[in-house]
Amino acid sequence: MELLNAYSTAQLLAGLGAAFGAAVVRGLAGFGMAILLVPVLALALDPVHAVLVANALGVMIGLVELRRLIGHSERSAWIIGGFIMLATPVGLWLLAATDPALARLVIAMIALLAFAAIFLPRRSSTAPGMFATAGVGTVAGLLTGFAGMPGPPVVPYYVGRELPREVVKASMLLVFTIASVSGSLAGIALGHFDLSIALLAIVLFPAILLGNWLGEKASDAIGDATWRFLVAVILGGTAIAALARLS
Repeated sequence: MELLNAYSTAQLLAGLGAAFGAAVVRGLAGFGMAILLVPVLALALDPVHAVLVANALGVMIGLVELRRLIGHSERSAWIIGGFIMLATPVGLWLLAATDPALARLVIAMIALLAFAAIFLPRRSSTAPGMFATAGVGTVAGLLTGFAGMPGPPVVPYYVGRELPREVVKASMLLVFTIASVSGSLAGIALGHFDLSIALLAIVLFPAILLGNWLGEKASDAIGDATWRFLVAVILGGTAIAALARLS
């Protein structure tokens, strides 16, 4: 447990609270964990550590649900995931080369964009073409490395279409699991992922499991309009809070 000495009690408590709240939203909506978790962690930790902890947690919870995600996801999730794997190392390299204060601002702005994406009009159920799908995967990969947040381009890709909620959630969560694997591997390859990050993720994981379970239960009890509204409110509040704490 000596590795946890790298983090203060306040940082651990902030991490537990952020992990629980972000996991509730993940279970409720099928997205939002990284969008909510990284801005809060980045206020308590170095931004690179915040992103890598979020990636490690994304891998862990994704593996727990992997069989269900594969069974219900759309084929496009694998295409997007492949492009994410290619682009993630570039995003992480950019993060490591960016001033921490600027990185926190960019991460907060990304959370704000994700909030705005919730209000885009819905399209038909037909999947966009390969060019658009590849573009979504590339941008998501860059954001995975830089902010641990593949969500901003992925959310409107799926939520903005008339698809069954189970397909939307499974597709997004499969993409996010692949993104978390990619981000973790990039962190290891570039020498930023150490044992203290892995141990912190293990400590936070029970909060992720509990929050995700509660979110799933809540999701089963509400309709589409309600869950879209609740997620929009939570994402917007988190983005505004992250921006306010930068001042």
